Amino acid sequence: MAFQSSDMTAGLTRGGQLNGTGDARALYLKLFSGEMFKGFQNNTIARDLIMRRTLKGGKSLQFIYTGRTTAEYHTPGNSILGDTNGRPPVAEKTITCDDLLISSAFVYELDEVLSHYDLRSEISRKIGYALAEKYDRLIFRAIAKGARQASPVQSVGTGAGLVSMEEPGGTQIQVGATDDKAFDAQSLVNAFYDAAAALDEKGVSQDGRVGVLNPRQYYALIQGIGTANIGGYLVNRDEQGTALQSGKGIMEIAGIKIYKSMNIPFLGNYGVKYGGATGVTSPGNTGDFVGSDTELEPGTVGGGLNNNYGAQSAFDTSCGLIFQREAAGCVEAISPQVQVTSGDVSVIYQGDVILGRLAMGADFLNPAACVELHTGTAGTAFGTTYPANA
Repeated sequence: MAFQSSDMTAGLTRGGQLNGTGDARALYLKLFSGEMFKGFQNNTIARDLIMRRTLKGGKSLQFIYTGRTTAEYHTPGNSILGDTNGRPPVAEKTITCDDLLISSAFVYELDEVLSHYDLRSEISRKIGYALAEKYDRLIFRAIAKGARQASPVQSVGTGAGLVSMEEPGGTQIQVGATDDKAFDAQSLVNAFYDAAAALDEKGVSQDGRVGVLNPRQYYALIQGIGTANIGGYLVNRDEQGTALQSGKGIMEIAGIKIYKSMNIPFLGNYGVKYGGATGVTSPGNTGDFVGSDTELEPGTVGGGLNNNYGAQSAFDTSCGLIFQREAAGCVEAISPQVQVTSGDVSVIYQGDVILGRLAMGADFLNPAACVELHTGTAGTAFGTTYPANA
């Protein structure tokens, strides 16, 4: 006897259905692929590019500046009692430690027992990324601040024929009149050579000079190395093929080693700014990483920040940094570290808190070693109110 197709369907047992109804695959096992999709992992680079000191037994660290003195011809018979204008002048810079910066997560023990993958190491890694991101953003803001300042060392003439002397301050270089010039390879190269000349003219050491651009600027330089104007002198000849295309191909410009970072202040945002003024089209679905960081401008003294890092509006035209390691200083009372609870705490709460912590503060040291690239009108120096330029 022949069976109709409708009879076969009605009598079919579906092992994946719950009580014979609904999704035919509902009860089938979901296998773990072994892959953990990680969030945005940006390279943090600022910590090793500036002056870093450990703070113990105090709330701040003092840096001493000494200015220049003069040379003069001796008149026979005159006593030699030091420079007639009291040179060299001496000044100080104090960097205060900000409040404790933390990032944490609670891991419930039962969830770990039932889970078929390990999240603990991944959570620890993400906590480290959060601290490092903030670390870089504070330091880069401090360098931009220094580029807008006069030197702390000044000597004022007090006697007849005596003149004031001032050490060189920071430098601001216009890449172009409009925001789109921030991504123009030739304009960037020109700005780098201008910056190198300015650093030379201000007596800044060539050792430790670096530039930090956003990724799109960095790749614009790579794309532009074949043009007649820029030429092949930007290319690191040790990098070939895919290494060159991956962003490791630029060696230096005018003796300035180049890095890329999503943590530099850039046209009022961090990393990049999309829109018609810049000529950069958003790739879409960028999340909330790109944008202004309001946590760096609490509005009043307190809120965790004890140093003046400026307000978001202070960086509306900033589009890159060039500096030497003396440009900024960082004091660390507690270096970046991760802690995990255990013992009685774990028993009481049946889980562990994973905590990352960091206590640091940053500010500019030698303004002469700071160069800020900008479009349009240069940003003004930070005021004395907190936060400045709010």
